[in-house]
Amino acid sequence: MSAVRCIDLCKTYRQGDQDIKALDHVSLEIAAKGFVCLSAPSGGGKTTLLNAIGGLDIPDSGEVWVAGQRIDQLSKGALASLRLQQIGFVFQAYNLIPVLSARENVEFVMQVQGVSKDGRREKSTAILKEVGLAGLEDRRPAEMSGGQQQRVAVARAIVSKPALVLADEPTANLDSKTSDELMELFVELNEHHGTTFVIATHDRRVMGYAKRLIKMLDGRIVDDINQRAA
Repeated sequence: MSAVRCIDLCKTYRQGDQDIKALDHVSLEIAAKGFVCLSAPSGGGKTTLLNAIGGLDIPDSGEVWVAGQRIDQLSKGALASLRLQQIGFVFQAYNLIPVLSARENVEFVMQVQGVSKDGRREKSTAILKEVGLAGLEDRRPAEMSGGQQQRVAVARAIVSKPALVLADEPTANLDSKTSDELMELFVELNEHHGTTFVIATHDRRVMGYAKRLIKMLDGRIVDDINQRAA
């Protein structure tokens, strides 16, 4: 079963007196355990496509399937539940809750899912260690570097073992060394946990880690390259 399947997606935004085609009849399929980068210049459609896959943006037409379920016609409640259980998100701006510690940020999703206090503690401790943050569990975001904050965001995204992780420009605020460390972490999680990753980026270093590189321009897929064996 495919992790992601998009069929003939179209999305148009109104900008001033112009209609901008963010998605122009986009179709693609991503296999489970895939490691895919979406590449495009600014306005090329990569973030809109990522948001459509994550149910954060509904296309004007076409179909979006995640883990065998069509999501573009789900109710808001059903879509929120699917995102909570099936999809992890990593954003450029980290989106951590500033008043919460690293551990509490990671545990927040599990709390919403109804995981017990002991269960949350056990899982958060293990995942923070896995992403290289052992000993920093009680630090708040303001007390951490950008790279450490992004690792907390990754831990939060993967702690519940979602089938799919969507990352939008995850290295944009990181230096090259920290970017490489983050991408190596993504590769390890992909290979060891079987998590499917879809990453929107314009960073050539990030693209080099992808098993598959999908290039977009003006809302269309213009190239689809298998860079290494899946």
